[in-house]
Amino acid sequence: MQSWRCTICQYVYDPAAGDPDNGIAPNTSFESLPDDWACPICGAGKELFEPA
Repeated sequence: MQSWRCTICQYVYDPAAGDPDNGIAPNTSFESLPDDWACPICGAGKELFEPA
């Protein structure tokens, strides 16, 4: 699965790891994240991410 990078703070969402601190299980693709999911570092929305 494709990793995605926040264009604001450079945080990388790794689908293999998920975002367990925010209730996102490992192996959750970026496309499957809830629409209201935001960068756990800076709070940027999904629209501000790009493929890493």
